[in-house]
Formats: sequence, structure tokens, C-alpha cells
Amino acid sequence: MAAGSCLLLLLLPSLVTASHSPPGCKIRITSKGLDLVKQEGLRFVEQELQNITVSDLHGNEGQFQYNISQVKVTDLQLAFSDLNFQPQQHLAFNINNASISLRFRRQLLYWFFYDIGSINASADGVYVYTVLQLAKDEAGRLKISNMTCSASIARMHAGFSGTLRKVYEFLSTFIITGMRFLLSQQICPSLEHASLVLLNSLLDTVPVRNYVDEHIGIDYSLLRDPSVSTDTLDLDFKGMFFPRVREDQELENHAVEPVIKETERMVYVAFSEYFFDSAMHSYFQAGVLTIELQGEKVPKDLEVLLRATFFGTIFMLSPSMDAPLQLMLQVSAPPRCTIKPSGTSVSVSAFLNISLVPPDRPPVQLSSMAMETKLSAKVFLQGKALRVQLDLRRFRIYSKNSALESLALFSLQAPLKTLLQLTIMPIINERTKKGVQIPLPEGMDFTREVVTNHAGFLTVGADLHFSKGLREVIEKYRPVPTAAAYSSSQSAEPSLDPSSL
Repeated sequence: MAAGSCLLLLLLPSLVTASHSPPGCKIRITSKGLDLVKQEGLRFVEQELQNITVSDLHGNEGQFQYNISQVKVTDLQLAFSDLNFQPQQHLAFNINNASISLRFRRQLLYWFFYDIGSINASADGVYVYTVLQLAKDEAGRLKISNMTCSASIARMHAGFSGTLRKVYEFLSTFIITGMRFLLSQQICPSLEHASLVLLNSLLDTVPVRNYVDEHIGIDYSLLRDPSVSTDTLDLDFKGMFFPRVREDQELENHAVEPVIKETERMVYVAFSEYFFDSAMHSYFQAGVLTIELQGEKVPKDLEVLLRATFFGTIFMLSPSMDAPLQLMLQVSAPPRCTIKPSGTSVSVSAFLNISLVPPDRPPVQLSSMAMETKLSAKVFLQGKALRVQLDLRRFRIYSKNSALESLALFSLQAPLKTLLQLTIMPIINERTKKGVQIPLPEGMDFTREVVTNHAGFLTVGADLHFSKGLREVIEKYRPVPTAAAYSSSQSAEPSLDPSSL
């Protein structure tokens, strides 16, 4: 028993570390961002409540028989509403002192008198309190996992008209009481469907694991349930790229965990060095970090210099050899990203092979040199795409064979650096031009972005903008009801025949 306890104590630190692996990407939504979500969400709630379906109300009092049907919501006033964070994983939404205007059809039979028409009614002092529980589902996507709701109506009034107005006023207590009960019973189911079905279909538009291009993909799955404080909602994403040739490959995260302290903007997105390292590692694993220049693609001035540099070698091979030159640049190890408060840089180690390519003959290698470069990286956000612009900062070449050969290659240092700047860097930046999408729902974009570097990670602070309304996106992805569900949702048209009462 003692040995088992000691073993458990030894394993406990590793188990804690495994359960809290650092995120490669982190998103924080602040209370300012929640205010914008509330404005858009309130419009969505109004639209949902306007579609409330209330069952027919019928009954009798002595010789009076009545039927209330075709209840329609004509107007809502949700002036006092609030949406706020509620620790640990919740959002609380409440509506106070709202009013709902209704119009419904009446049918009354009293002895031989039959009356039909419409009634306008209003429900005042409507109170709704809803708590949404947020969680990570099995696929690693943010979902509304549960909802609690309570609703009540303080007062209800109805205006009666027609030949039997006095009779309706006599029955108003029964009708209004029944209608208030039926209406209050429909508010929470309507909001529950809006949350657990419709809003979750909106969250389904957030990319979790998708392809970036033909070579790599990215995993944006949540590592754990969201963390909610009174002012913020924090989401920890895996933020790991993977090569499409080996999609199950895992790259262990040893980077610094991003820490977001700011709350001035609506949203903050943080990326650790691991996020960028995994992208470059994936491209390296995919075998695409190789660039070949041959023939006319080699700048003329550089070709002349290279032929002069290797003239002896070329002459010894064959005095009459006039084959095209080939430059093969191949990265030798996955590049590494370094993020400091002063800026972001990428270190690259590569081989540069210079060869002659005679027609119909194998290439003849003239030189193979090692190359070390440091690139400065400008990270910026455009729309929802995170993009990187690279620029050559430092460059060094040396021979893998001897220091004497490295000295002989010194004259090539400046021309090859110019080649990288003018020819190679545009090719690389063209590949990174598309960028990678940040995990936001469809219809939501960033504005007023500001990038800030820290030690080991960078943050992008921004405000949010709805380019599409919630209703528009939800209607696009609304689950199609089954035939059985559709038929059961259709209410029967009330009969005008007094005998049916």
C-alpha cells in the first residue's frame, strides 16, 4: 500500500501536466465583446419569440362554449435585458419587464348565438432568466451543453369587441388566465430550441480541424472546457498544424503558454511559438521546403559570377561544357520561430547545391554549401486570416568540407543574399499570402487589429463586427426537419362549424 501511494505521488506531477497541456492558440472574449454579442443576440431572441406557437384554448362555462386559436405574436418590447459572464462555464441572459402583444381568433357559442372575430391582448411584466452552460464536445468544438430557463408573466390584458363583448368580459378571467399560462409555458421551450439547436448550428461553423492548403492542415480543437470569469471568457485551442501525409502526427508543445491580461478590446487572440513552429515543422515533413532555380530562372549576373567562381572545376570536367546552371535550396531542419517583445524572427538552416545540368546527362555538382539565415516576420490579421510577411535579416554561407573552401565562397555571400531577397523571398511570401483562418463563427470578423509581441507569444487585440446577422447564418445551416417532425408541428386549422365546439 505504501509503495503504491509513493508511486502515485511520483506520477501526480506528470498527470497534472498532461491534463493541462499548454495551448498553441488562445482566445479571450471580454465584456465589451459580450455587449456586441448581446445586441445581435437580442435581435435573434426577438425573432424567435415572435414565432412562438401557442396551443388552442377551448372550454365551456355553463351554456357558453369558447375556442381561442391562431395565436400570433404581433410585437415585442424587450427594453430591459442583460447578458453577462457567470463563472465557471456559463452565460446568463435575463429579460425584465418585457411586453408581448398578441392577436388571436375567437369563437363563441351561447345557446343559438354564434360569434367569431379577433382579440388583441398584451402580456406585461414578462420575466425570463436563462443560463447557458458552455462546454467542449467530443470533437473539441465549443457547444452549449445545457440550458436552464424560467419565465413568468405578471399581467395580461385583452380587448374585446363585437355583439357578445359583455359575454367575453364575463369569460375574460378564464380566457386570460389560460392564455397567460400557455404563453409562459412556450417561452422557455422556444429559447431552448434556439440555444441547443440553432446557436449550436452556428458554433458548428467554427473550424476545428481543416486543411490550410494541399500540404498541411490545422487542429483548432479545444483542449478543455472554457474558463469564465466575471469579465472574460477564455478558450484554449490546440493550435497545432499537421502534414496531410501524416495527419495523426503529434508535435509536443514545449513553448511558453500565452497569458492574456488585456481587456480593453472586444477580443484577444494569442499565438505561442509552438503555433508557428508546428506550421514550419509540418511543411518540412511534407517535403515542400525546397526551391529549385535552373536555366533562365537564375539571374544573369549571378550566373556569370558562379561560372567564374567554378571556372576551374567546369574546365576540368570538360573544356567545351556549356550546360545550364541549377541552384537547389533545401531546408535541412524544421525552421524555428522566436517571439520577443522586440519582434518575431525565424531561424532557417539549409543546404545550397550548385550544379551543372547537361542535356540528357546526370547533374554535375559544383558545390554544396551550408546556409544559415534569420528572417524577420511581420504577423498581421486581415479579416479572419492570420498572415505572415517574411524578410531576410541575416545570411551566412559556409562550406561543409573545409574552412579554406568557406573562405573561397566569401565572394558569393552578397550575390546569393541578393538572390534570396529578390527571387526566393517573393516565392515564400506568395505561399504564406493566403494565411490561416482564426476560429471564429461565420459572419463574425475582426476590426481595428493591433499586434503586440511578448516573451514567447504574441497577441492580436481587435474589436468584433457582424458581417452577417445571426439569423442569416443560422438559416443557412439550420438542421432540416424530418418529415415526421414537420407533420407533428403543424397545428390543425380550427373549424368554423359551431357543432365542432
